[in-house]
Amino acid sequence: MDTLRKATALDELLRVAQSALTVITGSPPSSRPDPGNPARSVELSPVLGEADRRHAAGLMRVNHVGEICAQALYEAQSMATRDDSLRTVFRQAAVEEADHLAWTRRRVEELGGRVSALVPLWYAGAFGIGLAAALVGDRPSLGFMAETERQVEEHLLDHLQKLPPHDQVSRAIVEQMKLDEVGHANTAVAHGGADLPFPVRLAMKAAAKVMTTTAYYL
Repeated sequence: MDTLRKATALDELLRVAQSALTVITGSPPSSRPDPGNPARSVELSPVLGEADRRHAAGLMRVNHVGEICAQALYEAQSMATRDDSLRTVFRQAAVEEADHLAWTRRRVEELGGRVSALVPLWYAGAFGIGLAAALVGDRPSLGFMAETERQVEEHLLDHLQKLPPHDQVSRAIVEQMKLDEVGHANTAVAHGGADLPFPVRLAMKAAAKVMTTTAYYL
């Protein structure tokens, strides 16, 4: 029995390591159609000027980093929970966030930008935070998931205000991401996510501000 448990733990570690490598070195394939495709089919490259392209690429790079962090968070939480049903919740969220990862990376590159140079750092930091949240307990871990997604929704709403008006491809992607994040937050609450203390929520906002500001440029 001990040998079986060790094998299972090793298998899980190898799976997480493979997932991390896939995320850091590229992006997982999207399981859903890119929501930007309808707008992309009629988009004319001259619509966006150079300044708008750089700005949109910076915003979508920030969103790509957010999805890197989401992958790390959910992998850590799924690995640490002892509840198989919650492990499924975290992994399903990770699958949908992987779609976001693919969509945002593609859009950054279409806009002539590049993804963040700090991807390994973002992943490692988010994985550590997710693991710490999960080790506190399942309810706080789910609460962390819910609060993270609420803050991401606010961030995406802000980006919809900041994106160039004619960048309909990026807007379509961000709109779908926002809908998915609301769904993840609701799922976490439905499974018993606990409300986080105000200081924790404030610290999360401060950390997110550092990330978004840095990722816009790097």
